[in-house]
Amino acid sequence: MTTIPVALTWLDPEPAADLALPAYATELAAGLDVGAAIVEPVVLAPGEIRLIPCGFAVAIPEGYEIQVRPRSGLAIKHGITVINAPGTIDADYRGEVKIGLINLGRAPYIIHRGDRIAQLILAPVVRAVLEVVPTLAPTVRGSGGFGHTGLRRDDRSASGLGK
Repeated sequence: MTTIPVALTWLDPEPAADLALPAYATELAAGLDVGAAIVEPVVLAPGEIRLIPCGFAVAIPEGYEIQVRPRSGLAIKHGITVINAPGTIDADYRGEVKIGLINLGRAPYIIHRGDRIAQLILAPVVRAVLEVVPTLAPTVRGSGGFGHTGLRRDDRSASGLGK
């Protein structure tokens, strides 16, 4: 597995002394779990959106981004997810990492200091070079939009797709 160094600095080192560095929970985990750097518990009411500070900044190498993704357990068990999932932290950003959370659940959810609230995934960035052309190459799908292939496997064959 390839590793890429990413510089991290605690923005206020003394109060952050009890917080864990973002870390991979298992040897093959793709995302670094990141914790909440809050002083008091935060109650996230159903439907509420809050920006939760993490207490650090990073220097992402050129050619990479960090994607911010929900933690599956929080999403499935409590309806807590990242509002702009996946969020992107660009390589030229040097401010505090903060996580935009939303409570899609039915009950208030309490976030405590150090709670793991999201995952950070380092990913390579490929930049597009747009080319204006008079027409696009045709495909079987064409301009079919959301839901045009149906819900069931047999819907695809009836529509002429998936043959």
